[in-house]
Amino acid sequence: MTTKYPLISMIVPTYNQDKYLATCLDSIWFQDYPNLEILVVNDCSTDHTSEVLANFEQAVESEMVSYASRYNEKTNEIERTTHYRYHHQGRSLTILHNDKNLGSTRTYNRGFKQATGKYCTYIASDDICHPQMISELLAPLEAGEADFSYSDMFIVNDDGRILREFKLPDYSFNDCFKDWYLCGVSKLYRRDLHEKIGWYNNDFVANDHELYLRFALNGIRFKHISKTLYSVRTHDNREVNVHSPSNWSKLLDESRALVLQARDAYTNGKVE
Repeated sequence: MTTKYPLISMIVPTYNQDKYLATCLDSIWFQDYPNLEILVVNDCSTDHTSEVLANFEQAVESEMVSYASRYNEKTNEIERTTHYRYHHQGRSLTILHNDKNLGSTRTYNRGFKQATGKYCTYIASDDICHPQMISELLAPLEAGEADFSYSDMFIVNDDGRILREFKLPDYSFNDCFKDWYLCGVSKLYRRDLHEKIGWYNNDFVANDHELYLRFALNGIRFKHISKTLYSVRTHDNREVNVHSPSNWSKLLDESRALVLQARDAYTNGKVE
């Protein structure tokens, strides 16, 4: 693949999301961007996640589909063209299974530490990437306008119905970190930021908030793409893992503390 299309690493940490995982992976595979490295990290799921992953891997390798493509008037038959369901060019798939349950943050980090792309992101395994997500988020990074880009999103229920459209603010430290954390769900950023600034903090449930605030405090340039490129699935009636009541309470407490940290940094002139 030429440097015209730098490699993008997409990490998919997953735990007990067998109902949604294949849809999530389809949404990644069928991005309109032609050079993706997909790394799935299964954190010892106790549902059918391993089976879903094995079936997906097999389908990617060999499943065929067809479409009606020509009417043959001599035989009175409608002929069909057969092709692979999943195109193979510009895609790699790596599936990792943790030996023991590591929790969400260590699972993220395992994927990111194996990634080799110039840019990277992680995708929650019950969410859906819209087809132009990567190409739209990549454009300002490749143009040298930003180091981290993020977009708007839909909030959807289990039936895929859109509950609301979530429009995020154009980037300012005040709007995205000092008021509240509003920038990090549908995102793409330079992978070398991890080498310069560090990994997701294993002590945090609000691991993205903590890391991206660290990015901001170290002068990383953020840019908002005012397009809806991602769908976040609501966790109503299935509050598990990060969204379990105890973890969710911890996450909100951590985010409150991180907002106060951002306000203190702003007050003390550490950031504009």
